[in-house]
Amino acid sequence: MPEEVPISGGEVGAYTVPTRSFRVERPESDGTVRWDKTSLVVVQLTAGSQTGLGYAYGSPAALDVIRDVLLPSVLGSDPFDTTRTFWRMAGAVRNLGWPGVCAGAISALDSAVHDLKARLLGVSLTRLLGGARTSVTAYGSGGFTDYTIGELEEQLSGWAAAGLSAVKMKIGTDPDADLARVTAARSAIGDDVGLFVDANGAYERKQAMRFAEQFAELGVTWFEEPVSSDDLAGLRLIRDRAPAGLRVAAGEYGYTPSYFHQMLAAGAVDVIQADATRCGGPTGFLLAAAQATGAQVPASSHTAPALHASLGAALPNVVNAEYFHDHVVIEELFFDGLPELVNGELVPDRGAPGHGLTLKSADAHPYLTAEWRSS
Repeated sequence: MPEEVPISGGEVGAYTVPTRSFRVERPESDGTVRWDKTSLVVVQLTAGSQTGLGYAYGSPAALDVIRDVLLPSVLGSDPFDTTRTFWRMAGAVRNLGWPGVCAGAISALDSAVHDLKARLLGVSLTRLLGGARTSVTAYGSGGFTDYTIGELEEQLSGWAAAGLSAVKMKIGTDPDADLARVTAARSAIGDDVGLFVDANGAYERKQAMRFAEQFAELGVTWFEEPVSSDDLAGLRLIRDRAPAGLRVAAGEYGYTPSYFHQMLAAGAVDVIQADATRCGGPTGFLLAAAQATGAQVPASSHTAPALHASLGAALPNVVNAEYFHDHVVIEELFFDGLPELVNGELVPDRGAPGHGLTLKSADAHPYLTAEWRSS
């Protein structure tokens, strides 16, 4: 049996990485927003001689929530009591509001606690959570709406050549140009690679239904957030009327277990997406995936491929993991121990304890905006 030691210390850093570090010299965009930087918080918790690491993409304000609100629920707790710690954190933010910044803070801590638990046991996070398989299928994700046709074709065809079985592009900024962009993408990747599109909720219902027909004719098999993910009735309408073979996906803005219940109960999607850096770390991700299993709907992970490789390989109903361009760049910069990408599959190291990630402090330090350590 492992030594019974409480979580005794923690540290957290907030980082902001400008898009120039993503090898792009201008703001990136999707159907509803433009961005010129990405922020994340990284948490490290200690118990005995082991350290667990967690991270979440989102506002740097999560550092304040972690320090002032959540750590009293974590420090001194048993690292094996992951469920108890998760719900204590959820209770601690009741008056602040769980979704949004607080959910990101909970997610980073829950990931760190799970990583710490696995390291204390000397097993990989994938094996700890069930070890359904050795890998999870990845799909390349980028194709931002600010890209020229040439840039779009180069990125997507590069992923196809690297062995990814599907790629995803953004649409919705200029609906009049979307068919031409999707046509160019299909030509660039050929007929044997899956083509996914993501409107990020930019379309109106009737507009999305028209595009669903046109995209299906171009071999598109995945239509993500055709309308706002808050419009469950609209998602259900498009799902019911979309051509056979075109799956409607959404769920990346799920912060709480009840969100996924509501989306599944509405019959709104063919695939539900969960993001462990938003929905509550491994605990929240497992809760979302379990609800999807009960609803007979497959699950998918949103962004953060370094973390989701371990979670996706642990669960049988996770059909793919998003190999998101920006986060691939950040995670290569920030972490050692990344999962390998082999023949289009993300392969976590089942021989390494935890998720296998360690922070490259020197490389990450130039992007540090705030930090805190427990005394």
